[in-house]
Amino acid sequence: MNTMKNAIIKTLIFCLLIGATSITLSAQQLPHYSQFDQNRYVLNPGVAGSMDQFEVRAINRSQWTGVTDAPRTFALSLQGPLKNKKVGLGGYLFTDNVGPTRRTGIQFSYSYHLQLNDKIKLGLAASMGALQFTIDGSKIQLAEEGDPALFSELNSQTVFDAKFGAYMYHENWYVGVTLPQLLQNQIQLYESTTGDLSKLEDHYFLMGGYTHTINDDWKVSTNALIKYVAPVPPQFDINFKGHYKDMIFAGLGYRHNDALIFMAGYEYREAISIGFAYDMTTTDLRNYSNGTYEVMVGFRFNQ
Repeated sequence: MNTMKNAIIKTLIFCLLIGATSITLSAQQLPHYSQFDQNRYVLNPGVAGSMDQFEVRAINRSQWTGVTDAPRTFALSLQGPLKNKKVGLGGYLFTDNVGPTRRTGIQFSYSYHLQLNDKIKLGLAASMGALQFTIDGSKIQLAEEGDPALFSELNSQTVFDAKFGAYMYHENWYVGVTLPQLLQNQIQLYESTTGDLSKLEDHYFLMGGYTHTINDDWKVSTNALIKYVAPVPPQFDINFKGHYKDMIFAGLGYRHNDALIFMAGYEYREAISIGFAYDMTTTDLRNYSNGTYEVMVGFRFNQ
């Protein structure tokens, strides 16, 4: 009986690991970002080189505050164009922490940009990197004292990963498709972990946005992100923002079956940007959580 119980506990902990910052553990294995339009490169490597400058972005997300051992995500990215403007390079690292589990990753990307016409370009990109999955056994406490210890120390495994992205963009709009976790590696931290539960599933991301100029001072923008992984229905994010003199913005967003999002930010001379988002949970989890906080800081500089 204890053997079966221990196997079940191991499986549940592993599911928590690979679904670190997911709303539905069986649906999404990759983290959510409320400010996805401000952090496009992390989602789509085709964004690298789409601007004239290099860009550094850091984003920190504390999910479901008030819940013990709730997910925490941090990502840091750098991307920009080479001198010929046709090639873009980039890289990012991230870490997800949930209680005793941690997932850390790093990727580097190469993109090539095609001039489709006078105003529209297409960036095609691939990225490669590694993922490390870790469980800290010292942070696990069993409910029954008679049960043997499942873990006694850090246990980790590292696998390679790859991603493909296509990003079409114009001065006023963009649309992109991303295929992450292309290698679909198996994670086998423990012998009792089943192959089906430890597989890195293939995901599909579709994102796009449009900005409309009202006058010299005001602009409005709409951004959407659709995420799909079989066999669950697609999940979507959408937000609407107002921009004043390309310096201050504020807006509202919605994540399907999850949260209402409030966001605001400031940009100084297209060089320094700061963004803040607060997710007000719309599910029953709101009875236990104070919501989710996300902060983004970005810098742009010449080559």
